[in-house]
Amino acid sequence: MSATLPAPDVAARATEIRREIHRHPELGFEETNTQAIVERELDALGIEHRRVARTGVVGIVRGALPGHVTGLRADMDALPITEDSGEACASQIPGKMHACGHDSHTAMLLGAARVLQESRDSFHGTAVLLFQPAEEGPGGAQPMIDEGALDDPRVEAVTMLHVDPRLATGSIGITPGPVNAAADEFHLTIRGKGGHGAYPHKAVDVIPCAAATILALQNVAARETDPLASIVVTIGTIEGGYRNNVIADRVFMTGTLRTHDPAVREAAETKLRRIVDGVAAAYGAHAELQMIFGYPPVVNDGALTESFAEYTRANGFTVERPAPTMGGEDFAYFAQRVPGVMVRLGIYNEAVGSIHSGHSPQFRLDEGAIPTGIATLVAFARGVGDGSVPIPAGP
Repeated sequence: MSATLPAPDVAARATEIRREIHRHPELGFEETNTQAIVERELDALGIEHRRVARTGVVGIVRGALPGHVTGLRADMDALPITEDSGEACASQIPGKMHACGHDSHTAMLLGAARVLQESRDSFHGTAVLLFQPAEEGPGGAQPMIDEGALDDPRVEAVTMLHVDPRLATGSIGITPGPVNAAADEFHLTIRGKGGHGAYPHKAVDVIPCAAATILALQNVAARETDPLASIVVTIGTIEGGYRNNVIADRVFMTGTLRTHDPAVREAAETKLRRIVDGVAAAYGAHAELQMIFGYPPVVNDGALTESFAEYTRANGFTVERPAPTMGGEDFAYFAQRVPGVMVRLGIYNEAVGSIHSGHSPQFRLDEGAIPTGIATLVAFARGVGDGSVPIPAGP
């Protein structure tokens, strides 16, 4: 038995839309052209919609039969990357690229909207279509929620797709519990006393202090966190110094902190501060640490996720259970409000070069995954809508 895929013309239209969006990528809260494409398609389908969060869109497909309200979310923004994929529909805008598949997410949700709209007579419940801006930053999920995207009508369960080159095209990945990490940022300034490179004893050199700090921070993961827990501490940028014979008086670094467990996340700041202060004191310098807390971890609702995995398997989908990742995703805010399921969509296909990870200039999408993606979104709306996939009871 195989999953019921959308009609060829539905998948073909979604592919055309994906290519159109891919050629004209837009960064967070700049998605005016993408917004217009979404509105154009929803108008053509006769689907009611409204704008939210500046460049976001909420559409509503109302089934003819009573049932539950589901949310189907797709992100729309691109990344500040110059494309080097070789795709025929490559970005026409230098320095901007859909390197994470959001163009396909939007196109597949439009495909699912068409399937549901054209079969309303047999559709139980309502599907709320959440076309979200700015997932890559500064974050469009919370503004959509603040403007009532989940409230009118009130969404009872929500899902999203994200393309995943770890999984083969034609498969999906459904994993309960934490699946994406909290994505926090930190800025670290180390201050010392500048001087001449020939007389280091008359200065406080922050360059060796910075080097020691970078090495010491790895102890947060290596020696201060349960090996079975997940944490990443990465220094992404470092700048300091003036020239070869000048002792620097200041070094500035930025980094990212990734965790799945809220308790590990909460404890990490204290550990970072103790280490950077201690190392700076040992070198006679002074450290200033600024924490910038980002998206929380994405936690798939256990009961809903297991039920949906069972439902999709029974309906012929190839379902994997991939490991969580340390990437961030602001779908977390939707999943905090209502039971949520983040689904991975396999796109790995060596024959078409769909082998690179997201955020790579070489990222390519196997468009053969688009029918499976559309079918997955439709399955969630139908399964939850008619009660085949039960919604967990609230507290």
